[in-house]
Amino acid sequence: MNIQFKKGVLELLVFSLLKDRDHYGYEMVEKISGHINISEGTIYPLLRRLSKEGYVSTYLEESQSGPPRKYYKLTERGYSQYEDQIDQWYEFVNGVNSLLREDEDE
Repeated sequence: MNIQFKKGVLELLVFSLLKDRDHYGYEMVEKISGHINISEGTIYPLLRRLSKEGYVSTYLEESQSGPPRKYYKLTERGYSQYEDQIDQWYEFVNGVNSLLREDEDE
């Protein structure tokens, strides 16, 4: 898959996961990797940026299988950003699909 496609959609995927419940970083990598190929090195810088921008907050929670895990939680600002991005995503996808269908008709 084109790396630019991944970069453009990764933030939206993180928001989508966090809208339902809190996750730790590696858990998000595993879930997203089940659909598109990404690495841990891709998601952690994004999570740091989202935290700095106030879209997510973090907290530590003890783990039974090792050190405490850092969990990410969507803030109100993050949820609002998610709603904006999901609207933009569907507008974008619909526009691209419309143009591709025109191409097929020619």
